Amino acid sequence: MSKKVVLAYSGGLDTSVAVRWMAQEWQVEVVAVAVDVGQGMDAAAVKSRALAAGAVEAVVVDAKEEYARDFVLPALWANARYEGKYPLVSALSRPVIVRHLVQEARRHGAAGIAHGCTGKGNDQVRFEVAIRALAPELEVLAPVRVWPFTREDSLAYAQEHGIVVSASKTSLYSIDENLWGKAIECGVLEDPWQEPPADVFTLTQQTANDSLEIVIGFDAGVPSTLDGRSLGLTELIAQVGSAVGSRGFGRLDMVENRRVGIKSREVYECPSALALLMAHSDLEDLTLERDLAHEKARLEPRWAELVYDGMWFSPLKEALDAFMVSTQRHVTGEVRLKVSPGGLCKVVGRRSPVALYDHDLATYDASDTFRHQDAEGFVRLWGLGIKTWAARQGGIGSRLSQPGSGQ
Repeated sequence: MSKKVVLAYSGGLDTSVAVRWMAQEWQVEVVAVAVDVGQGMDAAAVKSRALAAGAVEAVVVDAKEEYARDFVLPALWANARYEGKYPLVSALSRPVIVRHLVQEARRHGAAGIAHGCTGKGNDQVRFEVAIRALAPELEVLAPVRVWPFTREDSLAYAQEHGIVVSASKTSLYSIDENLWGKAIECGVLEDPWQEPPADVFTLTQQTANDSLEIVIGFDAGVPSTLDGRSLGLTELIAQVGSAVGSRGFGRLDMVENRRVGIKSREVYECPSALALLMAHSDLEDLTLERDLAHEKARLEPRWAELVYDGMWFSPLKEALDAFMVSTQRHVTGEVRLKVSPGGLCKVVGRRSPVALYDHDLATYDASDTFRHQDAEGFVRLWGLGIKTWAARQGGIGSRLSQPGSGQ
């Protein structure tokens, strides 16, 4: 009897070819598991495609709410943008997919889990590290790393065996999409000098020519209202993305440092992610105490780097999560965004019932309650150490006019 293997199935070219290739070359029974994280998946079509390719069973899991609650929301709390730009669109979805792959592998008594990632990408790291964290007893298989196919070969193989895929020789883009955004690779995009063609964009096509203001409300860090209307998290993400994307906002074109050491040109569409990150970060500026805000800003890039590198299920990530959660208790209020045609989006207002901004302290008008006379003593004590050091050194004023002289 052939052993069973659960395959992370997307319905795309590589995983569709992998179903048949694994069954033929490795003599395994393939259980195709597709996880819907907001990519607009047609469950019936995906199941049909997997079974037609040779899977013994096809499972589609609706994980949109779980993905938003357990994975996107922590990323928002961490203001997570890898290398200060990329909001982890693909990286965030991998651990929730692995969670369900492991569940299905155990339910079907599978000996291993397979994925369709190449040897050059980040996703192989994310899948395999997460699988070994959750189910170290399972074998991990990567057919794309061992088969002799180029992308053109895979297209030919699919055509030869009647495997229906959306890719073609004239449209070689590789697309990964979920409710947090969309990643686009391959084809002309592999040349970092070439401007991305207009046809690669679907979420940020400018369909409106007027400016728009939206108000996003947060409750303890959770985005919960849009223009005063209470919405569930997945619906709010979708509606924010639709609003700002219709003005062309939300595109990223960057050269990115992959975990395997390769620089890669990446194009992303993430209108909702970028808008919500902008709003959330701005509200934190209003509500977080200074030292807490500064320390959080220092830790945020590390959180993003861990997730990018596939370390979602790791002790350090878990510890940083606890810190991020604790910072959100008072991140409550509203942020007003103005979106203009041409892809411009900016914060134009913010307010909170627990704001640490005090008008009577900040103003220079007559209502000023700040005790200016206290400043002299504060500044004197603040600079006391420098004054003492300078006095013992004989003063540094003479050296300032001779930079580099050492005199």
